[in-house]
Amino acid sequence: MIIKDWKKEIFSIPNLLSLFRLLLIPVYITIYLNARNREDYILAAAILSGRSVAANEPIKVPPVPPRTGVNIKPETYLELSKLPLINGAKEASGDISAFAKTVALCGDNLNFYSGNDDQITVFTALGAKGVISVLSNIAPKLTHDIAMLGIEGKTAESAKLQLEYIDLCNALFCDVNPIPVKAAMSMMGWDVGRCRMPLSPLNAKNTELLKSVLEKHNMI
Repeated sequence: MIIKDWKKEIFSIPNLLSLFRLLLIPVYITIYLNARNREDYILAAAILSGRSVAANEPIKVPPVPPRTGVNIKPETYLELSKLPLINGAKEASGDISAFAKTVALCGDNLNFYSGNDDQITVFTALGAKGVISVLSNIAPKLTHDIAMLGIEGKTAESAKLQLEYIDLCNALFCDVNPIPVKAAMSMMGWDVGRCRMPLSPLNAKNTELLKSVLEKHNMI
């Protein structure tokens, strides 16, 4: 009876689909690492989408050009929007013109989120649905208000908050994320510990910069 139940569990649909997803991982990595053009990246995304179809898990594409060395072009987003379960993207390229073209091409077929705290107003004004944020770790209500005002079409009010706290947005990226935000949270009294290696603590110069900005906004 135990063996029968064990076999039934092993060969269940969810487990078989999970095995299928695992088999696709080396295929995806091989194609992605050897990609030479837009078509190769789309193929890699299609395989990733296939893994998610198997698990019924939607995907958000997270392009961060400073880290990946590759930006996703508007035309590529258009192709990605046609793939099942790729339903969103964290847009952190900082290229507002490209983002405007992307939204015009994709329409409502892809949900976009600003990946930069200093561009929330601009991106929501162009159609972004929100922000994937670092700022929200220390100022959740502020981040929410900037985004929601932009989404609701209250661009001037959103921009006023965005500009008022633009120095804080910038200070949180005075070093590699999450070094500054963890330092800020510690200054604010939250014991979040140190960053894991190989990340090092915030240096003295940037610590003073971050501290002065937090003091300016009465956050410490």
